[in-house]
Amino acid sequence: MSEFKIRFWGVRGSLPCPGVATRRYGGNTPCIEVRCGDRLLILDAGTGLRELGDALVKEGGGIDADLYITHCHYDHVIGIPFFAPFYNPNNRFRLWAGNLLPDFRLKSVMQNMMSEPLFPIGIDTFKADIEYRDFRAGETIRPGEGIEVRTVPLNHPGGATGYRIDYGGRSFSYITDDEWQRDGHDARLIAIAKDTDLLIYDTAYTEDEIEAKKGWGHSTWRDGVRFADAAGARTLCLFHHAPEHDDEAMDALLAEARSARPGTIAAIEGDVIRL
Repeated sequence: MSEFKIRFWGVRGSLPCPGVATRRYGGNTPCIEVRCGDRLLILDAGTGLRELGDALVKEGGGIDADLYITHCHYDHVIGIPFFAPFYNPNNRFRLWAGNLLPDFRLKSVMQNMMSEPLFPIGIDTFKADIEYRDFRAGETIRPGEGIEVRTVPLNHPGGATGYRIDYGGRSFSYITDDEWQRDGHDARLIAIAKDTDLLIYDTAYTEDEIEAKKGWGHSTWRDGVRFADAAGARTLCLFHHAPEHDDEAMDALLAEARSARPGTIAAIEGDVIRL
């Protein structure tokens, strides 16, 4: 059976928070490496993308990969200018975004982010072959043989896209920057995580914190449990940890989540999960 694995390079939301107090869980913003056999997929391009890029360069050889962006808020794209493989002409990438049409295009958004007065160099500095592909959340993408990427729109300001990747009879769903709708389940959201082996979900806040942050587009670990149970997901993974939640706070959150749903895990920078 071909290997299907993921590695966390960034697990925080909103703002990177490196330091002693976040050493165990990690301080980089979202980035996940996915290996489907010999195919490389990347989910999100937060500050964790830089370290992934350095690791890929050390592996040597040309890189051909798909990078799927949930949305273009800074914490999910700020790693792009610092991704070393983009500066090598031997590499090829396809960047995908499903929440920008019809008002925006991914390439122009990246051009604006990497331009004065915000940034000193532009995307024309990249040497790799990069394609910028816009789609509409809800479409299905097939980046390689036997790989299916299903997408779903999420409840987040400006929109965001959730992803489910199926390969070799196994699956995981990556649903971050989503505000759980407690007055009724979104059938499309439940469907995208139905019976998935692993559900990585935005659990940024506690129940006490979420009251002051309604409309911000994030959820709690209790929402994650509700979602995982409704979808019949095998394992729930807490993700998009708030920067103010240090390692001790995360330990407490994880313990509470596990008491409600045994087997729940939390995303930790550097951890590898084999499906």
